[in-house]
Amino acid sequence: MPVRYRIGVAFLALAAGAFAQQTDRAAREMVSGATHFLSALTDEQLSLAKLPFAGEERTNWHYIPRDRKGVPYKVMTPAQRKLADSLLASGLSHGGMRKALEIMYLDQILFERERRDIRDPEAYYFTVFGEPSASGTWGFRVEGHHLSLNFSLRDGEVASSSPAFMGANPAIVPEGSHKGMRVLAEEEVLGRALHDTLADRRVLIDVEAPRDIVTEASRRAEIGEPKGVAYADMTPEQKEAMLQLIRLYAYRMRPDLAERELSRIADRGLDAIHFAWAGGAEPGEPHYYRIHGPTFLVEYDNTQNDANHIHTVWRDLEGDFGGVDPLTDHYARSPHHRHLHVSVGAEPSTPDDRHTEPTRR
Repeated sequence: MPVRYRIGVAFLALAAGAFAQQTDRAAREMVSGATHFLSALTDEQLSLAKLPFAGEERTNWHYIPRDRKGVPYKVMTPAQRKLADSLLASGLSHGGMRKALEIMYLDQILFERERRDIRDPEAYYFTVFGEPSASGTWGFRVEGHHLSLNFSLRDGEVASSSPAFMGANPAIVPEGSHKGMRVLAEEEVLGRALHDTLADRRVLIDVEAPRDIVTEASRRAEIGEPKGVAYADMTPEQKEAMLQLIRLYAYRMRPDLAERELSRIADRGLDAIHFAWAGGAEPGEPHYYRIHGPTFLVEYDNTQNDANHIHTVWRDLEGDFGGVDPLTDHYARSPHHRHLHVSVGAEPSTPDDRHTEPTRR
């Protein structure tokens, strides 16, 4: 069980400066990573990799196999790839980086099975929006099949690390030398464990799971009022299981960014966070769940390919792509909200699709 932090007001006051330094460090490492990556590119590659921050492309995200703006691995030299991976690692935790790389490798497994060109582990694109700097606004995206990671920075701070999508097809590799490989195992195991403890009939919002995450690749996540069972109505054990699941998703990002998000969630109140389930309850049956709070949404779906194809996403309901409203700006800039580290918890230990994409994407 992850360690839970119980921090008093006095300690929070002392810790605020430390968390400020950590958040600033994330931004500095992203600026450095993006600058060195861009510097290593040829003029032709640079024209592909660097786009305006204010353009529409920045919010044109998706997770299907399609051509994208940016420069893909396939045209990079080995040295350039190292700098690309360094840029990606500047935003992710160790576990998040591992998942991202393994998601890319799943496309190699799909290619060996299907022999289709759209299955390409080198078709992951790096795009920098604006000029990387310690002032002003800029951002970067790493995106390909089943992976879309979006980071926005403002005035030397990370303003947003969402939308953050990770998927896995196959969810469990059924055969071959990688038989049993399961990139997003915890997302299913922990979600199912929480569901199984909730006898409350309100947790089941539909007997059939949606064919994809409900918000899909929307520019702004719209999903209506929270449904399911509220944190306030759970037992202490169920509450801890819910927090453990939230931490799992948050800590895909580097710890300082995850801690900031968890602090923000706790500051807005845990009682209103809801957990909902749709579909079957048994392993192998199509199923879906979501965690919906005042500031964030997590969706998980495993329905396609005989329920062996997972989609997951973290959305910031107030600040995807850096935010656009005054409240989002307040949370991005306020030291009080940025730096609190409360009892939502510490990093956990580790024990295609309704849109236009065909089923086997």
